Amino acid sequence: MNDTTVTLVGNVATAVEYRETATGGVARFRFAVTARRWDRERGLWSDGGTSFYTVSAWRSLGANLAASVSVGEPLVVHGRLRVREDERDGQRKTFVDVDALAVGHDLARGTAAFRRAARAESRARTDGEPRPGDGPSLGPAPERDPWTEAVAEAVAGAVSGSAVETRTETAARAAEIRGKGEERSAEHRLVTTS
Repeated sequence: MNDTTVTLVGNVATAVEYRETATGGVARFRFAVTARRWDRERGLWSDGGTSFYTVSAWRSLGANLAASVSVGEPLVVHGRLRVREDERDGQRKTFVDVDALAVGHDLARGTAAFRRAARAESRARTDGEPRPGDGPSLGPAPERDPWTEAVAEAVAGAVSGSAVETRTETAARAAEIRGKGEERSAEHRLVTTS
């Protein structure tokens, strides 16, 4: 099959809309990609034009997107590119869509804590079919998450200006960061550092 696959780096421009269809759940959102160019004369980066794409994600990817992504967050989207033309209001318009195969937060611009989704089979009905509206559910957070602790150490070093601190202080900061992340959302935590 001759699909054109693309990888886009940008920001979520609209809220993620999730709905169930006959072929499975689908999440859709608009994605803004702004070109950045190095201006040699001024010696700094400048923004170019912004391109907008409609991103669709099916089944578990779509459900996980709806539970994890908010407007304005930086993402990396990899998927199949589709360009289509349509006539609206007597004018021919071109639309660019991406059927997402993989989506993740852009870790060059912040940190994220990953939480594995529970498998859909565990919640299947007795006849073997999943219940309508059942997307993947997120499992409980582990008691001791090494990734969250590593983020807490990095944030603590950046905040205090010193990379040396005791394990007790690091554990206390990790608990504080976990608490703040859980206030935002039980399913998704994103900690950004400046």
